[in-house]
Amino acid sequence: MAISVFEIFTIGIGPSSSHTIGPMRAASWFVEELSGGRELVEVARVKVDLYGSLGATGKGHGSDKAVLLGLEGATVETVDVDTVDERIERVRETKRLSLKGRQEIKFDESRDLVMHRRKTLSHHSNGMRFTAFSADGSELLNRVYYSVGGGFVLDEEALSANRIVEDTTVLPYPFDSGEELLALCKSNNMSISDVMLENEKCWRTEEEIRSGLLHIWEAMRACVKRGCEQTGTLPGGLKVKRRAACLYDELKSQPEANMRDPLSILDWVSLYALAVNEENAAGGRVVTAPTNGAAGIIPAVLHYYNNFVPGANDDGIVRFFLTAAAVGILFKKNASISGAEVGCQGEVGSACSMAAGALAEVLGGSAMQAENAAEIGMEHNLGLTCDPIGGLVQVPCIERNAMASIKAINAARLALRGNGDHFVSLDKVIKTMRDTGADMKTKYKETSRGGLAVNVIEC
Repeated sequence: MAISVFEIFTIGIGPSSSHTIGPMRAASWFVEELSGGRELVEVARVKVDLYGSLGATGKGHGSDKAVLLGLEGATVETVDVDTVDERIERVRETKRLSLKGRQEIKFDESRDLVMHRRKTLSHHSNGMRFTAFSADGSELLNRVYYSVGGGFVLDEEALSANRIVEDTTVLPYPFDSGEELLALCKSNNMSISDVMLENEKCWRTEEEIRSGLLHIWEAMRACVKRGCEQTGTLPGGLKVKRRAACLYDELKSQPEANMRDPLSILDWVSLYALAVNEENAAGGRVVTAPTNGAAGIIPAVLHYYNNFVPGANDDGIVRFFLTAAAVGILFKKNASISGAEVGCQGEVGSACSMAAGALAEVLGGSAMQAENAAEIGMEHNLGLTCDPIGGLVQVPCIERNAMASIKAINAARLALRGNGDHFVSLDKVIKTMRDTGADMKTKYKETSRGGLAVNVIEC
């Protein structure tokens, strides 16, 4: 099983990789299969059933909008985020949508898009069933998909066979654990980013890898910039005010005060994370890193590196992404990055771990120190629940990204003060996270039926 850095980091839209990007991709795949089977013109009705966490919090996470966009042929990479609301309103007003822009059908959302708040399909908590019918009511196609975190989508056959990714590329330096990764680094005198780069060359040239990762970096920078410019209230009913723009103006206006207080750097790091996650909550363009709910952590830590670390350059940014992806792959293979499966420890915890390990490497750390930093980043997020108020990726999600960004920087600095030796390995903490997620009650795993989601009164 081979996973690319470009599967860990993908450009998409908010507010959720598992609840927005995943359903949108699944809907698009379903229509593609209908089209490939020459059955598209026969379709008179499509019914979509969302289960588990998708059914419980899909409204707040934009799953309903994502499904409509995907059925119409929109893709997460290219959809115009500024016209999404207009497109959705048209479908809802006319009760008609155009499958892949070719076959117009009636679509009554109250009948054809059903959110099952307390039903779950067998293989994963983020299950979806798409069914197409002809004019006489006969079934043309029935498919089940699962959104397994980070925008990854699997059909029922793949998930039941435990195939996370169907890519069977033979890598020159394969690894399934942190121990194996460190052994490769030691035996070949390579850094973690070196190992990842050589593996990535199985799919792309080195120049393509570099340009692709710098393109992702530009998307992250654009997201931070837009987040620092937008004001007002986030959608969804909680009336959460955007804070990034005001904080940005305040920090810009006090350069002398910043010089007197060295910890003001942390205010900038918090700003970067807030800007990204406010954009995500508003349905803007973000980079899954490795999920949307945790999309602000890696951009915030990368901005810290780029803006405050002497000698920072594009080579360091490329190595940062490669190292972060190596850590993310370990979580993807051995645990989960889905809040609906293991709680927010799988999203914010994984992103914190990835950012910590990557920062340690670009600051000059060894592979052992980077692995130590990644372990610290995850260890102190163990047990973190996913309890979004109102099913919206806003509270506590936005601030949680800012806190984890600071924690990632601290984890890297702690690791760099040592020689790489440590008591708990990254593999052990990943296993612990997986086991903790399995033991965690369902109400704490992106259902909005526990924690802050029920103890804070909506106004």
